[in-house]
Amino acid sequence: QVQLVESGGGLVQVGDSLTLSCAASGRTFTQYSMGWFRLAPGKERDFVAGIHWSGYITDYQGFVKGQFTIPRNNAKNTVYLPKNGLKPGEKAVYYCAAKLFGGVGQLGVAYEYWGQGTQVTVSS
Repeated sequence: QVQLVESGGGLVQVGDSLTLSCAASGRTFTQYSMGWFRLAPGKERDFVAGIHWSGYITDYQGFVKGQFTIPRNNAKNTVYLPKNGLKPGEKAVYYCAAKLFGGVGQLGVAYEYWGQGTQVTVSS
């Protein structure tokens, strides 16, 4: 079993940047593929980005593709989600999720473990 704790969210202005972090504990972090999802008010949960347990494969949802590279630091058991040039529509609770030796999938049901989420609010 693995425990996930997100951090780094907060209230920011339009155009600001921040980096969300997801710290894992419990089992060997390098065995888990990691995903970031977001839940915006009144909307369904969206996949944002993911990284394979090997670190060599990444996947991004269309609305963020090309904007950043999702990094993971295995020495710190942490995966990150950089958010640059934030827009009001990006206000959401951001969750990280993990699956043991799984591929980088966009379906939330494929992930076994979830964090509690971190709120990002973008003020105009």
